[in-house]
Amino acid sequence: MAAAVDRSFDIEQFLAQEEAKDLLRFTTAGSVDDGKSTLIGRLLHDARGAYEDQLKQAIRGGEMDFSLLTDGLRAEREQGITIDVAYRYFATPKRKFILADTPGHEQYTRNMATGASTADLAIILLDAQRGITTQSLRHAYIASLLGIPHFVIAVNKMDLVEYSEEVFHRFRAEFAPFLMRLGVDHPYFLPLSALKGDNVVDRSTRMPWFEGISLLEHLESVDTTPTSIDAPFRMAVQRVVRPDQNFRGYAGQIASGVIRPGDEILAQPSGRRSIVQRIVTYDGDLPMAHAPLSVTLTLSDEIDISRGDIISSGVEPVSAKAIEATIVWFDSIPLDPTRHYLIKHASQIVAARVEAIDYRVNVNTLHPESVDKLSMNEVAVVRLVAAKPLFFDPYRENRGTGSFILIDRQTNATAAAGMIIGATHVGVESASDRLARLVRAAVPAGARLNLPPEDDAAIALLRTALRGLLHHD
Repeated sequence: MAAAVDRSFDIEQFLAQEEAKDLLRFTTAGSVDDGKSTLIGRLLHDARGAYEDQLKQAIRGGEMDFSLLTDGLRAEREQGITIDVAYRYFATPKRKFILADTPGHEQYTRNMATGASTADLAIILLDAQRGITTQSLRHAYIASLLGIPHFVIAVNKMDLVEYSEEVFHRFRAEFAPFLMRLGVDHPYFLPLSALKGDNVVDRSTRMPWFEGISLLEHLESVDTTPTSIDAPFRMAVQRVVRPDQNFRGYAGQIASGVIRPGDEILAQPSGRRSIVQRIVTYDGDLPMAHAPLSVTLTLSDEIDISRGDIISSGVEPVSAKAIEATIVWFDSIPLDPTRHYLIKHASQIVAARVEAIDYRVNVNTLHPESVDKLSMNEVAVVRLVAAKPLFFDPYRENRGTGSFILIDRQTNATAAAGMIIGATHVGVESASDRLARLVRAAVPAGARLNLPPEDDAAIALLRTALRGLLHHD
């Protein structure tokens, strides 16, 4: 008699295996009709990340309409476009995923920026028939602006161009230099057909000339080690924990770096230093903690630390009231320098004002434009002045301490999301303006640069390229 097969299921072991998997957050962006919703639907379906009720609702005429697995709002289904950000969660045996499905329409730029702000990877879709559009360039620019470290350029609808190797390599040759200008390192170019399933989950047999791996294989293999761990330690205090007279702790989420008992820390704005005694969590004390864990720190000294303060170690964060930043304007009410705003940075909220708009970025051409106001979905470089000092790192170095949101004090609406470039000074010439003046003085006719003398946009492009070399005036 055959031995009985043990079919028992160890739930604890399963949960432990799931918890041990690392997580990849990624976002998608594509122009209208590039097939983005179909790609996501195909990925969820073939990776078994869609639920049974979702699959039933996506069947039309006896066939699966993959786009219906993602566009959840009634307006999205009626118009055939993505409007709001939708988050999808799925897992494979190798990794867990959070997918932010963001809209590609220019009028929904703020939605895209919101969904992509926490992503580790961006999938930019191109239509194999239409090729690179201005929206393709805009999506890549915004993704790079938000500091997303990994890019996949997916040339979709290869079935409509007979899986042509020539078409794929032509688009790659056209798009790669633009990505290089944005500072994107090692983008992964991939030919696929979302409708037919080529190179989405399984490698395509219809494109033997492509030697790369499928989209899902790439998503499973890309490095997810957060760069924030290697940055200096930063933690904004969200709460002072004082259950009794024998315990005082400072709770918050670690924005970057690593901390251990015995490490020296700096509390700001007080400027006092102390030593970490314990790293307390619900599950017990930790010998070490890193970003993005939420912990409670106890210190060897009783120093003045309140909600909104910054605890740091290593290189000190920059302290400044006046900052230069890139912002994406969210509000339907245009930016008005005379209007009162609040800036929410880390765990503190302080009054702030917009001192000046340096320039607006044309997100389709990347050309800077001189403006005196900013409308919804527009991107600009501005100078802000807060009521008290902010403690930050430039966004390019630390997404956690280099980001903020602006709040309209009258309506309480989120007016903008911002990325700090660096400190500036109130009421004096900024680094970018000074650089533009020096360029005009050195090359008054623009001859050496092959620029017309009235081309302020070209001068602004130059100062943008060199801004990273300037820390302050």
